[in-house]
Amino acid sequence: MRNLAIFGTASDVGKSVVATALCRIFRNAGIDVAPFKAQNMSNNSGVTPDGFEIGRAQIVQAEAARVAPTADMNPVLLKPNTDTGAQVVLQGKVASNRSAREYFGDTRPWSDAAFESLLRLGDRHGMLVIEGAGSCAEMNLYDRDFVNFRTARASGASVILVADIDRGGVFAQVVGTLAVLPEEDRKRVAGIIVNRFRGDASLFREGIRILEERAEIPVLGLVPYFRGISIDAEDAVPLRTIVDPAGVPDTEKIGIAVVYFPHISNFTDFAVFDRDERVEVHYLHAPRNLDRYRAVVLPGSKNVRGDLEWLLANGWREKLETFREKGGVIAGICGGYQMLGERVSDPDGVEGRPGDSPGLGFLGVRTVLRKEKTLCNAMGRMNSGSLNVSGYEIHMGETLFSGDASPLLLVTSRNNLPSGGTDGALSPDGRVFGTYFHGIFDGTAFRNWFLRLIDPEFVQGDVGLDRDAEYDKLARHFEEHLDMEAIYRIIGFASRR
Repeated sequence: MRNLAIFGTASDVGKSVVATALCRIFRNAGIDVAPFKAQNMSNNSGVTPDGFEIGRAQIVQAEAARVAPTADMNPVLLKPNTDTGAQVVLQGKVASNRSAREYFGDTRPWSDAAFESLLRLGDRHGMLVIEGAGSCAEMNLYDRDFVNFRTARASGASVILVADIDRGGVFAQVVGTLAVLPEEDRKRVAGIIVNRFRGDASLFREGIRILEERAEIPVLGLVPYFRGISIDAEDAVPLRTIVDPAGVPDTEKIGIAVVYFPHISNFTDFAVFDRDERVEVHYLHAPRNLDRYRAVVLPGSKNVRGDLEWLLANGWREKLETFREKGGVIAGICGGYQMLGERVSDPDGVEGRPGDSPGLGFLGVRTVLRKEKTLCNAMGRMNSGSLNVSGYEIHMGETLFSGDASPLLLVTSRNNLPSGGTDGALSPDGRVFGTYFHGIFDGTAFRNWFLRLIDPEFVQGDVGLDRDAEYDKLARHFEEHLDMEAIYRIIGFASRR
């Protein structure tokens, strides 16, 4: 197998995006390529066409490679639900909850599954683009780390090391990483990509010379920071830089506040609004005066009762009640939908300690968390008309009506099979709603319905995303700044130019 591994000097250096770009570059060059990440830690996940859960980043990479995403592309997914623990999703299905100490105490069950998936995936494709996790040189965990160099060894992959110059210290990042690696693994590193460069590239020529001299391997590219290309982020780390902005929404725009929970999940549900110049989205952790906002959205959560308690303890209930009394629209997606109800019960301790938590009481529903997770791609239509909707469901809860709310959606199919029943709830005044459908705002019809609910004078439009075109834009950006001739030589392919 001619495989290529993209490892990082640290977390959030851009490994996922680099891997995505290479998946599209190689596919456009006629190579049968697929992505692989042995273990991913993220609450931003998605559902494969056959109903399995994997990290959102691997779904994006599969789309870039023009192949159907499968559970083998991300066999171990860790979804943090406390500061020291996570739900373990193994080959697409929930396996257990583990503390960090329990998980790392014996990683053999997870690594065995990961390498089983690696072999299956390698048998189906001509090449794998393998993404590492975090820093590839965490020496205190090195003997238990199966995501980075153990995967590279098992797959025979050459390694490209990605460093982020935007955060500073790029020389120490690269040289320090290489210095602590065992010689066997150090020899696998075939080149360096310096990512997220800003400014005049000619001013870093001396920097490239120094890096190559100290590292004794080539710099394969100096990739500029890019804007205007829409690629789903792997997790919520990038959001932390924009949470609680100092200003308020522009009066000429529709202001939407998304509550930034401690365990926020699937925040990409709201990325579509970033492309609409008529809308301004703020992520808010601390409660504030909401008068300049037209809607507040409670997003998904990986610890619903814990985030609900945080919400109440920090004074969000009072802010939301006042906002509703003044006519604001409140929406909840998945965990946020559960919080809008009267009660959330976890009798089996699915997400933490067993017990009940009072909800916000904005919708006449109650939720019981169950051990079995619902995973599906779904389609339906608005209960109030013929408006078609689609999305995907990832939730542990079952929500039942207990008051005067009405169903929001009539479900027509799940995982391409006919399905009846309903989803979500709508308050009698039509100003509060919730749904389990992630990605529902990506559909133009539902998004326009939502924005007209906020502002009856809103003129509907289509700011939908052509994902395939975005992957091609990303590929062109990286091809322009990478030495692809050298990369093709590293993986043993003749140039595709």
